[in-house]
Amino acid sequence: QVQLVESGGGSVQAGGSLRLSCIVSRFISSRYCMGWFRQAPGQEREGVALIDNDDNTWYADSVKGRFTISQDNAKNILYLQMNNLKPEDTAMYYCAADSSFTVSTLPVGWNWAYFGYWGQGTQVAVSS
Repeated sequence: QVQLVESGGGSVQAGGSLRLSCIVSRFISSRYCMGWFRQAPGQEREGVALIDNDDNTWYADSVKGRFTISQDNAKNILYLQMNNLKPEDTAMYYCAADSSFTVSTLPVGWNWAYFGYWGQGTQVAVSS
């Protein structure tokens, strides 16, 4: 069983930065897609950033130019560097993974339900 454990969340003021980390308990597959999702109270879980085994990336329009996803394959760690944070970035952030597709082969209309492995989440709160 693959386990994902997030850390790095916290409370910051608008314009600040945070770096989220996700430790993956074991090798998933030579072909995979991993990423970060977020969910604010009363809202649907949404994709924030994805990365695959070839380091292809995808970003939600709302975070482009501010967030950077990266991975350390040797340590099985996924990162999300978040800069210039805004109050609307406040949410629970989740790490997710799946081996059924890559960023280049994302299913049409994909959403959070396509990902089979999930962490417990880490809270990010941005004040104005």
